Amino acid sequence: METGEGEHWIGFWQCLVPVKGGQYYHFEAWRTFTHVHEPRRSVVARVIWLDENGKSVTWEKPAKRGYAKGVIPVAEPEYPADSGGASGDWGRFEANLRAPQKARLAKIELYLQWASRARVQWDQISLKEIPAPAPRRVRLATAHLQPKEGSNPQDKPPQFAALIAKAATRKADLIVLPETLTYYGTGKKMHECAEPIPGPSTEYFGRLAVKHDLYIVAGLLEREGPAVYNVAVLISPNGKVIGKYRKVTLPRGEIEAGITPGRDYPVFETRFGKVGMMICYDGFFPEVARALAIQGAEVIVWPVWGCNPLLASARACENHVYVVSSTYTDASKHDWMISGIYDHHGDVLSQADTWGEIAITEVDLNEHAHWNSLGDFKAQIPAHRPASLKE
Repeated sequence: METGEGEHWIGFWQCLVPVKGGQYYHFEAWRTFTHVHEPRRSVVARVIWLDENGKSVTWEKPAKRGYAKGVIPVAEPEYPADSGGASGDWGRFEANLRAPQKARLAKIELYLQWASRARVQWDQISLKEIPAPAPRRVRLATAHLQPKEGSNPQDKPPQFAALIAKAATRKADLIVLPETLTYYGTGKKMHECAEPIPGPSTEYFGRLAVKHDLYIVAGLLEREGPAVYNVAVLISPNGKVIGKYRKVTLPRGEIEAGITPGRDYPVFETRFGKVGMMICYDGFFPEVARALAIQGAEVIVWPVWGCNPLLASARACENHVYVVSSTYTDASKHDWMISGIYDHHGDVLSQADTWGEIAITEVDLNEHAHWNSLGDFKAQIPAHRPASLKE
């Protein structure tokens, strides 16, 4: 496929493939291109589900939550992901897809668009039946506690031990603790509560992670040389620190307290899926959660002192991720932040209503959210994200 001069070109190759309703399929299409400035926008593959007459079909069940609750969504086009690769290299689009029950045909469309004097070559295009993938169920939990006892940083971690144990009895895979928990209620300055990572607090939580066989995310203050960072630390069931996230967006108070901002948005592999982290003020800025989603985060954990809960819903629904927040805000303040789990529609699946409690819920990371009129929105994020948001 080739284009001429100008960016107005839109063209595609298509074919129809018979399918069985309810069956799972693996889509694959290899491609190589030249003179394509933005391949994520200009080289696109999509699959459209149709009935025996070539008409669009719907999914089987109405939406349980979200803006289209109760509406049976139309099966919008699916957008397989591109593995990437530089100009001249071969890469591939692929995805595992489930055909709606009413589908009898799949229309495959391969695009070249919005690129001047560009060329793309396609090869090995297939849509093959596969067994239904096993669910990836994970139990997400959050702690709701103000650690008021004691005036020293080391007094704070033990106050979460009972909540971590409670989460374990309910078979949690991950529990999120609040922001800067060794600083809360000490009366000290932030830099006075900072410690190395790994350090005393991560060692304490590491022992609990091993004991209860779960992941723990703790909000701490990290010291590295003269620099102090507001961090979220992910600790694995083997007791080791998998990684940390240094808060990028700092409010005025933290800047004046001498906190140094982070620069990166790391995403970490766990035994159940990919986890990203953000901290408090990050939630006011859509770029943080979007950067994590672009890198494949399926769950974003959020130690948060306080925030507008509408922003929690927005970060979850605009990225089709689960957001798990842990806050110091009293649940009676209905206009401010909660300790809870948000779904792909931005709705709250579970919330801790009283101090010293956890919220927990089970989700299937292999279950896609299909929005009415927008389809699997998360699959379209890579193509439509701003060019300034690099992967």
